[in-house]
Amino acid sequence: MEKQRIGEKIYLRMMEDKDIEDVVNWRNNKRVQSRFIYQEPFTIEGQKAWIENMIKPGKVVQFIICEKDTDKSVGCVYFRDIDKTHRKAEYGIFIGDDGAVGKGYGTEACKLACDYGFHEMALHRIFLRVFADNAQAMKSYENGGFEKEAYLHDDVCIRGKFYDIVLMGQINPAEREQNQ
Repeated sequence: MEKQRIGEKIYLRMMEDKDIEDVVNWRNNKRVQSRFIYQEPFTIEGQKAWIENMIKPGKVVQFIICEKDTDKSVGCVYFRDIDKTHRKAEYGIFIGDDGAVGKGYGTEACKLACDYGFHEMALHRIFLRVFADNAQAMKSYENGGFEKEAYLHDDVCIRGKFYDIVLMGQINPAEREQNQ
């Protein structure tokens, strides 16, 4: 298995079929599920369809986050809605293993993934959406290079209740310097 990006505590590798069950279990974890706009239960069949319809055609790039010392898989990071014309994509992450929460893996995965997005995918802009009440995630994203760009009031409706969303983004640092 090739390690795509290696950090101090973790490394990222491309998702493989063997990861399907872990991804489904992680996304169905109530802690993880509650922080996603899409909160419906995940299934093995749905994850297989995601791979066939999104990952294989290049609409999504998805990595597994692994602990460097143990090789244990602990979560996912991905780029979706990849727009090659405007050179942008939406970033997403989750730490699925409860024992891996609070160890700085999210921030490190953010930096490693965005480095990949800017250098390997030639993205100009990476953005994300986060619930406005998720201060811990926003701090991690800011530590990973994202900046708050917009506050979207009542942007999503989940089970009949509206939630505010913060839009965050970052520009490829090499290109930002060239454009100034």
